[in-house]
Amino acid sequence: MTIKGKTVGFVGAGNMGEALIKGLLAANRVPAEAIFATDVRQERLKDLDRQYGIQVAAGNGELVRRADVVILAVKPQIMDDVLKEIAPAVTRRKLLISIAAGVSTPRLRAGLGKDVRLIRVMPNTPALVLEGVTAIAKAEGLEPGDLDVAGEIFSAVGRVVVLGEDLLDAVTGLSGSGPAYVAVVIESLADGGVKMGLDRVTAMTLATQTVLGAAKLLLETGLHPGALKDMVSSPGGTTIAGLAALEEGGIRTAFIKAVERATQRSRELGRGPG
Repeated sequence: MTIKGKTVGFVGAGNMGEALIKGLLAANRVPAEAIFATDVRQERLKDLDRQYGIQVAAGNGELVRRADVVILAVKPQIMDDVLKEIAPAVTRRKLLISIAAGVSTPRLRAGLGKDVRLIRVMPNTPALVLEGVTAIAKAEGLEPGDLDVAGEIFSAVGRVVVLGEDLLDAVTGLSGSGPAYVAVVIESLADGGVKMGLDRVTAMTLATQTVLGAAKLLLETGLHPGALKDMVSSPGGTTIAGLAALEEGGIRTAFIKAVERATQRSRELGRGPG
């Protein structure tokens, strides 16, 4: 089964919804006339219609009725209300994909109150520039090819990994929240450059390109991060002095704790209100 010839609906048209629309169109996987969207912000829908030529549905129920694949792109805090609203229109003919952090498959199924084809995924914000990474959770009750359809959709905005749903909270803590961690790294590096006399624009350019280049080097060569660190660290040199300062500040523990805390918060959100 492929996405070709299917209609795709977005319940919620925020940044991630727009990224997916942009990616699907750029990859020629779904035509604009086969993409539907709803959002509480009417101006937002008008902007997307003008920019991409997609279809604006009158409401969430209508969108579900018209779409073969429904992507639930709303905040976890309002997911229960959305599920109640769309439940009457949901049938086994629809493939539902949720990108809401922490909202488990059992909770989604309970909110719909029926047997559905349902996949949970966890994308991240670099999808906005087609450089994201999305974890797709294997699930029961799917039709053959459903995971392939999800893979086609999300590979349009970056890389895809498939794993068990029990690991999605950890994915949320790592790659879901990770862009914010990396932003702090870049900002801190730039601040260091400014402290040492660089102007802000130059410092930011150096910091962002260094992070981008290092990441690309690791991805394309398969080099272990420790090996890259050793390559740059000369005995008694500048890099090892800087690394020692990072170790004094407990940088490794700080990042590990950040992933742990974000994972815990994802689990809390998954339990729902109350």
